Amino acid sequence: MSDTMTASDETSAQSGPDGAPRTFGGSRALGVLLVLTGAAGVLAAWVITVDKLEILKAKAAGTTFTPGCSLNPVVSCGSIMESKQAEVFGFPNPMLGLAAYAIVVCVGMSLVARARFPRWYWLTFNFGCLFGVAFCTWLQFQSLYRIGALCLWCSLAWFATLLMFWYVTSFNVRNGLLPAPSWLRGFFGEFTWVLPVMHTGIIGMMILTRWWDFWTG
Repeated sequence: MSDTMTASDETSAQSGPDGAPRTFGGSRALGVLLVLTGAAGVLAAWVITVDKLEILKAKAAGTTFTPGCSLNPVVSCGSIMESKQAEVFGFPNPMLGLAAYAIVVCVGMSLVARARFPRWYWLTFNFGCLFGVAFCTWLQFQSLYRIGALCLWCSLAWFATLLMFWYVTSFNVRNGLLPAPSWLRGFFGEFTWVLPVMHTGIIGMMILTRWWDFWTG
């Protein structure tokens, strides 16, 4: 995926009247990646939102509701949904995800349709992905070391976010939209896939070691 994606989108710049590049279009492979990761994020955010509403309805009725992904004391989506960290901005976090991931799907569809965007658009999109991966990193820490539970749907959103972040960053670096030395552009051109694999591996190791006794008991 990486080699095809990076090789096909590096020269997709369109020049303006003065000969300077004005707009940049990513490959269809990058577009498909964004559509799939954005859709995964929308799905995760939607399921979590629906389960959160069911929890609130159950509380109002004086009963309890257990989400389907609450499988054991560790994999417990309900514990995550009822925590204060699940409403950082005063409303359920998945509501932010529904909007943000939908934007990612729209950008991906635009790239599949061969749309081109100016530099500021790509940098803004990259910043949004950076915010997303930073927010997910904070949520990972809270989930593992403060709440003490793991949500499978949240994990899907984490993976989708880090994947889109690294490939959008790779596109911007390789096309000179983000200043970078030549060796870094070359690295992203050949080994973009290494970064999301390493990122995912680190998260996996954190989850494994955090509940080592549970997994091996």
